[in-house]
Amino acid sequence: MLEHQRKKDILQVSKSVIDSSQKLRLFTVAEYHKMIEAGIINEDDRVELLYGRIIEMSPKSAAHASVNEDVADVFKSKLKKKAVVRSQNPIILDDLSEPEPDIVIAKPPKSRYYKQHPSVSDVLLVMEIADTTLSKDRKTKGLAYSECGIPQYLLLNLKKKEIEDYRCPAKGGYENKRIYTAKESFSLVAFPNVLIKVCELLHSE
Repeated sequence: MLEHQRKKDILQVSKSVIDSSQKLRLFTVAEYHKMIEAGIINEDDRVELLYGRIIEMSPKSAAHASVNEDVADVFKSKLKKKAVVRSQNPIILDDLSEPEPDIVIAKPPKSRYYKQHPSVSDVLLVMEIADTTLSKDRKTKGLAYSECGIPQYLLLNLKKKEIEDYRCPAKGGYENKRIYTAKESFSLVAFPNVLIKVCELLHSE
């Protein structure tokens, strides 16, 4: 009972932290891992660490989950052994951030991630799939990925069936943005010769 209350307290602090003017005690990635090892946080809690704050992740709709699997399959088919495609698994951005993107394309081999999550130097691309979380994914997560230097950030907008392609990371956010519709194709920064049709990533009704 006390452990459950402790988890609720952590989440409550994280939810209100952005609107608070009080000085906060931020968590490091190392401390976050210790909480996981101690069982204070587990995978059922659906949280991630961003800017030192433990943030509750939004539940995934059936469409979101289905598209997530489809996108992973497409990237694996296109890239084969050129890269490692990870789905809904953590990456370490810096000492205060360990988000869990919907899709991550990382440098091979897969074995290099058996003992630790990919870091920024390993990550070639990050994708978030959004229906109800567009604002958060564009602003908060987009800025976090840009500030640490992730070379390409894709945001799959399920409502409009579009891909928002962000490139040229900088401290204030990505400097280059382009939107691709379902009838268009886009390339990957890490693999310019690999073309992907947006329609391939969308769940077919």
